[in-house]
Amino acid sequence: MIDIENMSILVVDDMKSMRLTIRKMLRNLNIGKILRFAENGKEGMEVLRSSPCDLAIIDWNMPMMNGTEMMARIKDSHSLRDIPVIMVTAENERDIVSEVAESEIDGYLLKPLTLEALDKKIKAVVHSANNPDPATVHLLNARECEEAQDYEGAIEQTRLALIHKPSASRILRKLGLIHFKIGKAGIGEKCLEKAMSVNRQDTITRDHLAQLYIDKREYEKAARIYLEILGLSTRYFDKAMALGETLFISGYKTLAIELFSKIVVRSRKNNVFKEKVIEICLENKEYDYPKQLLEQFIKESPSNYDMMFKAGMVYYDTGDFEKALGYFRTIDSHKRDHIESKLQIARIHYINRRILQADDYLNQILRIDPGNKEALEIRREL
Repeated sequence: MIDIENMSILVVDDMKSMRLTIRKMLRNLNIGKILRFAENGKEGMEVLRSSPCDLAIIDWNMPMMNGTEMMARIKDSHSLRDIPVIMVTAENERDIVSEVAESEIDGYLLKPLTLEALDKKIKAVVHSANNPDPATVHLLNARECEEAQDYEGAIEQTRLALIHKPSASRILRKLGLIHFKIGKAGIGEKCLEKAMSVNRQDTITRDHLAQLYIDKREYEKAARIYLEILGLSTRYFDKAMALGETLFISGYKTLAIELFSKIVVRSRKNNVFKEKVIEICLENKEYDYPKQLLEQFIKESPSNYDMMFKAGMVYYDTGDFEKALGYFRTIDSHKRDHIESKLQIARIHYINRRILQADDYLNQILRIDPGNKEALEIRREL
């Protein structure tokens, strides 16, 4: 039983001002006797391993290890997994909503915090920990059975939990995953499908089901699920990207581009994913979609000459030499020592039989790099 006045509390937030604010609030509310603090999830885990606490209040958005990652580490630890967790977030985004809807977060609070909200949430979470509802009791029993490899007992306890919460996607998902462990994949799949149908925000279940379809090489079904997931959360970009590449290889080009488009839209200004999408498309001989992305990329970052050169090469490889020439000339006007752009300009002039212009650029290259093999080769052809 947790004593709300005398319990130990860990507060994890990368902002010193926020840590001090929560400390002051807790003192004013007379909640907690021992208060510990950490600046990020990694430091928070070190505190918990040395001094387990009765409650953890964790910020969602932190460097080093964010709140989601820290909570996952807590739940994976046999000695720490039963610590109640309250997530604090200033992010008004779907990701935190879907995490709360599908995971084992005991509660969450939105910044800016108020005394009343903090008081109510802590008391509610502690009351639930001290007085678990019947469904939670059965789930704890199921966990013990599963760890003892008594899977039939675990299934029975999970089914009893479902009687109390028949629309809880987390319980349905758990039932499905236990059935997979005992080789009853058909029942497991039906449980996941049911869990997905009762909770439109449950991305964890959707991810499990999509991975099942990938293993069965039912790539279209997996892609449709990931399109749903990407509409709810930004946490699955890497998996969706890998599936997109598989779709290309397997001949589902249109579906792959649809998946990539969703990633690009949801990644906003995170250019890492855009660059990766461009690379995957080009490796699979898809040029139209990368052209769109490159045009957008250059419009947003006109001084990114690496992307501009890539755009020039895509247009060069697809035979649009004048468009490619425009990009290479722009780079050359800003970076006079960019040999690769000069080389491409020389090649395009040579292809179009503009010999004097080609020779001029070859001379520029050889003044910078007298031994440039490609320039010398074109010179010999001239």
